[in-house]
Amino acid sequence: MAKQEKELTVEEKLKALYELQQVDSKIDELRILAGELPQEVKDMSDEVEGLKTRLTNIENEIKECETQISDHRVRIENANASISRYKEQQDNVRNNREYDNLSKEIEYQQLDIELSQKKIKQYTSDLEARQADKVKTVSDIEEKTVDLNQKKSELDQILQETKTETEALMVRSADIEKRIDERLLTAFKRIRKNAHNGLAVVTVERDSCGGCHSKIPAQRQLDIRQRKKIIVCEFCGRILVDPEIGNKK
Repeated sequence: MAKQEKELTVEEKLKALYELQQVDSKIDELRILAGELPQEVKDMSDEVEGLKTRLTNIENEIKECETQISDHRVRIENANASISRYKEQQDNVRNNREYDNLSKEIEYQQLDIELSQKKIKQYTSDLEARQADKVKTVSDIEEKTVDLNQKKSELDQILQETKTETEALMVRSADIEKRIDERLLTAFKRIRKNAHNGLAVVTVERDSCGGCHSKIPAQRQLDIRQRKKIIVCEFCGRILVDPEIGNKK
């Protein structure tokens, strides 16, 4: 960092630190906003993909039901054809044993027909349920896709806006940093890194620290208002400034 030609007064340092805190806090807000939206879009995208996977599974189940129904209908046709053939053969049998054997074959085919009819009924019920699931899932995909596209559009717009604003704020932050000596700037960044919400500089609010809300003695508040030295909170270590410092240039 280039050496400053003129040493800043304590009041000027406090004003620079306060201004730097305001700018950096705004950058934090924009980054948080830009950071939350992509995750939200990702979650919505994952949900849509999950629904599409569900739709694929449902469509496969529908095909399986249709195949089973078709197979059992063919099986019934074949069984009926076999029954007709066996009945014709019964007319030409030579003894009772052959007749009984054919009767058993007919009975077997009839049982097979009854079983296939039950299977068709079962698969038809499953098919109707899967078709209803498909209609609901397609509707959900369409609805969620509309929401996703709107959120993506919102994200693109906000990212563009925050990018421009963030870049401008970062330039301003760098300019302010040039006015602060390296030792104090290092301390500011260290406090900011460890402090909640990145607040390294806070104002006195209702006789308390604006960061941790600990009570500040009256004499210490007087020292802060006089701006003769840099004072930190005894409890949280944040740099304390009086509320009016942001209003005075």
